[in-house]
Amino acid sequence: MAEREPSFRAVIFDVDGVLVDSPHEAAWREALAELVTGDWQELRAAGSWSDDAFTSEVYRQVLSGRPRMDGARAALEYFAVPDAERRAVDYADRKQARLLQLIDERRFRAFEDGVRFVAAVRAAGIAVAAASSSKNAGLFLRAIPAHDRPGETLLEQFDADLSGRPVAHGKPDPELFLAAATELGVPAAACVVVEDAITGVQAAKAGGMAALGVARHGEAEDLARAGADLVVSSLDEVDVAALTEGRLVLRAPRHG
Repeated sequence: MAEREPSFRAVIFDVDGVLVDSPHEAAWREALAELVTGDWQELRAAGSWSDDAFTSEVYRQVLSGRPRMDGARAALEYFAVPDAERRAVDYADRKQARLLQLIDERRFRAFEDGVRFVAAVRAAGIAVAAASSSKNAGLFLRAIPAHDRPGETLLEQFDADLSGRPVAHGKPDPELFLAAATELGVPAAACVVVEDAITGVQAAKAGGMAALGVARHGEAEDLARAGADLVVSSLDEVDVAALTEGRLVLRAPRHG
């Protein structure tokens, strides 16, 4: 890891996949299935799509962490859909409508280790920000109770929330994370970004920040290859006290 300040002074969180097991993947998959069985039926006949083509691996590699339009375009290009630029608008709109329906149906849950980690970082005197590419992140954060703070939501625990803020360049560009650091008044070198997406890790490193990868689906090698300084399967594994010393390391195992 590059030389850093004596302590980490801010932790910047992605939301989807880090704090919330959200229905984004389902919304992308179901929206595309609706289109190819409806308005885009010619794609099925042309062999550009099959029912089992949209896997979780495709979501993680192609869509996860990207702004909505970028993700729609990338997915259609991945599936070699003709006229992807134009069709991406319809796909993004259909995905958003499906996502809102899934949210209304409460098809999401909090990752409790993430909720605990936010509370622990705050208790250590470190600033926290939410910085998701998704404009829907606030809907999730408002619906999740804060850890050991009755009556408060997870959203209320953040010193800044930049989720869904328009940026000229989405991840892997660091613009959103750098904006979060600026809003917190903390230099990039004193920030840790918590991400589950390859593009998010790349954005953190491009911005001169430390990257903490959360591998909830066995993608540890991919996150490490993208440049993550530490990869965990649960945020309970992180030594929060070490952050105040400028170290991003695992907690020592407990014995007895």
